[in-house]
Amino acid sequence: MKKELIELRVNGESCEQAVEPQRTLLEALREDLGLTGAKEACGTGECGACTVLMDGKPILSCLTLAIEAQGKEITTIEGLSKAGELHPLQNAFIQYGAIQCGYCTSGMILNAKSILDENPKPSREEILKGLEGNLCRCTGYNKILEAVMAASIGKD
Repeated sequence: MKKELIELRVNGESCEQAVEPQRTLLEALREDLGLTGAKEACGTGECGACTVLMDGKPILSCLTLAIEAQGKEITTIEGLSKAGELHPLQNAFIQYGAIQCGYCTSGMILNAKSILDENPKPSREEILKGLEGNLCRCTGYNKILEAVMAASIGKD
């Protein structure tokens, strides 16, 4: 199959890639760029483990073609930390024990970042609603909710 040369902007850096038209963004991130934070779990867009941010909005990278990401800013979990410092959400997930097996963690954190970017002080219900598409089999969600609440502006 013929490949198409595209330019992706991932975590603030531009890169050119030759991709087949049916290649997903998840495959391009993991296999071509070595960014393995986003996971393929269900492959059908039901679990949220593959969530990344495209222009600041959460998307399911297992359902998004790589060519659809051209010209967009893609943020993966690897792009949240700056100068070796974890993002406040990453720290909160650690502090509140919201990471167990870790499979859903990157998707949860990126979705939570989008929630907090839109509303720095969401209610518990708003966080629950915002995280609806992300499944976790380990934590029971309470620790995740506590971590997001703690990372929101004005929380101790």
